Amino acid sequence: MSIKPRKQRYTLYNAPLHKKRKWISSHLAENLLLKYDRRSLPVVKGDTVKIMRGSFRGHEDKISKVNVQDQTVEIEGVTITTAKGTKIAKPLHASTLLITKLNVTDKWRRHKLESGLSETAKKEIEKEAAEQLKALEAEKKAAEDAAKAEEKLKEEEQKEPAVKEETITPPETLAEPITKEEIPAEKVEEIPVEQPKKKPATKKPTTKKTTKKEKEEGET
Repeated sequence: MSIKPRKQRYTLYNAPLHKKRKWISSHLAENLLLKYDRRSLPVVKGDTVKIMRGSFRGHEDKISKVNVQDQTVEIEGVTITTAKGTKIAKPLHASTLLITKLNVTDKWRRHKLESGLSETAKKEIEKEAAEQLKALEAEKKAAEDAAKAEEKLKEEEQKEPAVKEETITPPETLAEPITKEEIPAEKVEEIPVEQPKKKPATKKPTTKKTTKKEKEEGET
C-alpha cells in the first residue's frame, strides 16, 4: 500500500468485500488471547464486545449487525435519537471494540480457531459451541411460542360474538291509544272532499299577416 493518504483512502473505499470483511476486526480480551493464542479476530454477529472509546465507553453487549460495505458494527443497546425523535442504532468502528466472548456456533470459525491448539482446548471450544447452540434453539422456541400465543389471542378475539345492544323498552301506558277501528260508527263523520275547480280556457288573440300590397295601400 502506498504511503500517500489519498491512495490509502482510495484503496479502503474501493476494496473488494472479501478484503473489507477481514478489516472489520477487534482485539481479544486477555483471557481469550491466552486461550486461542491470537491477538485479534474479525467480529461476527453474536460476539459479546466491550466499547473502549467514545460516549458509550464501558458498554458491553452483543453485536446485532455487521455492515461490511461501510465497515461498521451495530451493538444492542447503543442507540441515538434522530431529529424526528426516533431511536436508531449507532454504527461503530470495530477498532474501538474489545471482544470478551466469541460466538463459536459457526463450524468454519471453530475450525479456524482450533488450528494449532491442543486437544483439550479443542474439546473446550466444542463444548462451548454446543452450549451456545442449545441457547439459540431455546431462544427460537421461545420466540415461536410467543408468536403462536399472539395468533391464538387474535383468533379468539375474532371468534367472540359481538355484544348485543340492550334495547330499552318504554314502560307500558295505562291508557292504550284508541285506533280508528275501535271508534263507533256514529262518531265517525265523513268529511266531504272538495274537488279543484277548472279554470276557463282562454283563447289567444289571432293576428293577421299583412302583405306588402296592403301596406302600400294603407300608406296611400
